[in-house]
Amino acid sequence: MALVRDRRHLSLQLPSQDILPRFPLPLPPTTTSHSSATASAADFEKLQVLGHGNGGTVYKVRHKHTSKTYALKLVRTNLDPALHRQVLLELEILRRATDSLHVVQSHGTFEKPNGDVAILLEYMDAGTLDCLLKTAGTFSEDAIAAAARQILGGLDYLHSRKIVHRDIKPANLLVNKKMEVKIADFGVSKIMRRTLDPCKSYVGTCAYMSPERFDPEAYGGNYDGYAGDIWSFGLTLMELYMGRFPFLESGQRPDWATLMCAICFGEPPGLPESASAEFRSFIGCCLEKESGKRWTAAQLLTHPFVSGLPENQGAKKY
Repeated sequence: MALVRDRRHLSLQLPSQDILPRFPLPLPPTTTSHSSATASAADFEKLQVLGHGNGGTVYKVRHKHTSKTYALKLVRTNLDPALHRQVLLELEILRRATDSLHVVQSHGTFEKPNGDVAILLEYMDAGTLDCLLKTAGTFSEDAIAAAARQILGGLDYLHSRKIVHRDIKPANLLVNKKMEVKIADFGVSKIMRRTLDPCKSYVGTCAYMSPERFDPEAYGGNYDGYAGDIWSFGLTLMELYMGRFPFLESGQRPDWATLMCAICFGEPPGLPESASAEFRSFIGCCLEKESGKRWTAAQLLTHPFVSGLPENQGAKKY
């Protein structure tokens, strides 16, 4: 299998405007086996740092009494009201997303005396799809179909609960050694209080934004956050297959203007000739330029590319 080259030198996290405070990490909740009432940060031994973000750090930790392993997201609010509000929003999303197999589970939260907030999360022992792509190379169609089925299960679950992720990309999709794929990092997610709630701010990773998110006025001013997640999902699958971000040539460094022009004024990217007709059709349904024509997560689950797979099937890498 071809190894991915040059990718590690690229950064698709472009400077963006009006970005809310955020901190990348794992995400959504499930059971509260160790809630703030029964555990504190002192009950966990830090094993290693898994990742850093603006305002927070994610650690691999072990519970001192049960020896169970978790991911612990520690958010340093520094008594910043805006950051504290963002933490509260993420916690609300975690409380809402409690029973999906395809969303990283939260096992409780607690606040430290200095105001820092700790979120105890499910530990995914194989890292992210982005890391797996860099270390092991591109994915086969079968592996992509299995991963896509799981990600769509998570998106359908979130969207049915009026939660828009707004930052779907390989680095925010965690995987374990069973190749179970789960959605993570709700740092810029939004709860749609009303059906026509606006969802226009430039948050998330700009490279994966849909055309209408870059330029809502050109598309009637009605940005559909759910459809935006599907566009990002489609680009993510293409990246897993091609080994590079679809709008860039191998080794090309991204910049805001180049990406905006390619996404807003160019045609959606296409798969190489080696891709099957079913896969091409599936990606086409995700990357419709007009958001109203883009398939929903529920509709995509009926597409032949993924419909024959069991809901809980892990994605075999090779």
